[in-house]
Amino acid sequence: MSDAGNTDQIAYWNAKTGDTWAELQDQLDRQLAPLGARAQAVLGPKAGERILDIGCGCGDTTLSLARAVGPTGEAVGLDISRPMLEVARRRASDSGLNARFLEADAQTAALEGGFDGLYSRFGVMFFADPVAAFRNLLGALKPGGRLAFVCWRPFNEVEYLRLPLQVALAILPEPPPPPDPTAPGPFAFGDADRTRGILEQAGFADIDIQPFDTLIGSGGLEETVALSQRVGPLGNLLRESPDLAPAVIAALREALSAHDGPDGVRLNGAVWIVTARKRG
Repeated sequence: MSDAGNTDQIAYWNAKTGDTWAELQDQLDRQLAPLGARAQAVLGPKAGERILDIGCGCGDTTLSLARAVGPTGEAVGLDISRPMLEVARRRASDSGLNARFLEADAQTAALEGGFDGLYSRFGVMFFADPVAAFRNLLGALKPGGRLAFVCWRPFNEVEYLRLPLQVALAILPEPPPPPDPTAPGPFAFGDADRTRGILEQAGFADIDIQPFDTLIGSGGLEETVALSQRVGPLGNLLRESPDLAPAVIAALREALSAHDGPDGVRLNGAVWIVTARKRG
């Protein structure tokens, strides 16, 4: 197992990015909720079970898991971002649910054992050494325990994130080089064969990876335009080229208006639902 852990990601999620996600969590939860709910339904948490929520962020998914396992069970949220965990702990304190949160690196931390299930909503794609991370997580499961997580499919399939960046790239004088698709980041598990191989090397069994598509959104037109400027691929680009912002925002508003309806702006969110088990 690598001893280096996820130093770069820890720094990243404890700086401005973590603060931004904590600030915008209501919108982000609204956007991701249908995708996380699908993964939770596939995991099927039962009353009395203990579930570990990997990359729990601001705790929305951990509290949902806690509701599912009830007062005789427990949901434990794990994350590296202190700003987001502060939000999660406030939410849990107000909820009365049996949920708690740990600040730790899932790749290297000495994790508690005896969990019935592992769950994640977009929290497992950032490991520097994913095989080591999943091998460590496997050790937290009971024999026969199950894993379910949701992750993005390849970037070009995810309309909700692709469209804003496409608008910006049409304005750029020269497009930036494409990122390494296997580097830690939102789309690191876009290749289903690679993801399957990681889980196999880590020791998981009964691996299944299924596509899931549904319309997602974070609010109305202006809310969506504002959120796109601060998170996701377009947000990253505008931070590097702020002079482009006025032209990009005007073009983005026009492009998104075609998808604005009674439920706000809705675009396809293309994901994988990944399941596996620990051998009994």
